[in-house]
Amino acid sequence: MSKSRDVLDKLAKLFEQGIINYKDLNNEMINILKSKRDEIVFRMKLATKDESDILRKRLEKLEKKVETLEKKEIKKKIKRVKK
Repeated sequence: MSKSRDVLDKLAKLFEQGIINYKDLNNEMINILKSKRDEIVFRMKLATKDESDILRKRLEKLEKKVETLEKKEIKKKIKRVKK
């Protein structure tokens, strides 16, 4: 209840300040929601976008290495001895 009350209080302050223009109201709503989202992410201690991008790139490199090693292993198994 307190979280929704905070959002409603911020909206009430916006109306008190005289923000009537739809675009201004829309921008303020987006900013409020983004800040709430950031607070939730911070509390959950999730990885940032930069960290997740780095981890994704590392994973792609490792997958490529595994594929090349598998190809080399298959080539070794296929080799036949000439008589």
